[in-house]
Amino acid sequence: MTVLIPAYEPDQRLVELIQNLRAMTKDPIVVVDDGSGERFRSIFEAVKEAGCTVLTHVVNRGKGRALKTGFQYILDNLPAAAVVCADSDGQHSPKDIVAVAEASESAGGRMVLGSRQFTGRVPLRSRFGNRLTSKVYGAATGIGIGDTQTGLRGYPRTMLDWLCQVPGERFEYEMNLLLEAPSSGYGITELPIDTIYLNGNESSHFRPVADSLKIYLPIVKFSASSIVSGVLDFLLLLLLQAATGSLLLSVIAARAGSSAANYAMNRRFVFSRQNKGAVHTSVTRYYILVLLVLGLNYGCLSLLHILLGVPLIPAKLLTECLLFLFSFWAQRRYVY
Repeated sequence: MTVLIPAYEPDQRLVELIQNLRAMTKDPIVVVDDGSGERFRSIFEAVKEAGCTVLTHVVNRGKGRALKTGFQYILDNLPAAAVVCADSDGQHSPKDIVAVAEASESAGGRMVLGSRQFTGRVPLRSRFGNRLTSKVYGAATGIGIGDTQTGLRGYPRTMLDWLCQVPGERFEYEMNLLLEAPSSGYGITELPIDTIYLNGNESSHFRPVADSLKIYLPIVKFSASSIVSGVLDFLLLLLLQAATGSLLLSVIAARAGSSAANYAMNRRFVFSRQNKGAVHTSVTRYYILVLLVLGLNYGCLSLLHILLGVPLIPAKLLTECLLFLFSFWAQRRYVY
């Protein structure tokens, strides 16, 4: 195995972590100094003296970029069977790091997450933030993960090329890995680990507003695209219903117009990295999904509006909300 630790302005806890790891394993340890600056040179010198490889960014480039720098170095220079990534602030115990590494070596095409159990005294922002992200991730992908924000993760060597290609430069990178793994053919396994927070997690460089926005960006973009096409679909439905008096015809024609706009926006702005050249394939899959959603849309509207007597406008709004997360999951997983 190889241990990879991205570090930005670390303190003595990084040195202690390295020393404790060295007492348990002689495997390579790679530390990426993500632009910490001159004040922290002594920390990284101590890390070097402990036998670690230190890679340096001249300026801070973000956790995602630091991890990619490490992955590329390991891919080019070390014959590791697996890579385990850990944080530099002492929140991952050496025994858990080794356990995740060992699990990763036999994980096949699966990443291994060191999943915290969030028992005991856990900072409110950490507990709430992780639960919210886990709920959103589960709703969007259909995959239940208890700890989406863990920094202790193991990857088999076969994943290194892919890890270097997934977009994201800062904290959003690790969420992007979880979002893209299923559609790229990689499974996800969780291994329970200890929950350790030191001094209320004050050493974390996570920026609650800016980094949270980046973490949720794929879903935010999909939401914006869906809102625009939803408004178009809504207006077309009302106009066509008034003109023809046929709910079925109105639903089909409105969805035909809005789906063409939705496909163009999703391909260009939401899922733009994946399968950029596979227009024919993605169009075919998209319109198969459109037909499926169309049937569900008509069925829900018929149930609510015709059978239950719910007015058309609230019936339409409720139907779109029910189908939103299903559509996001299906497009990420199967279309793009």
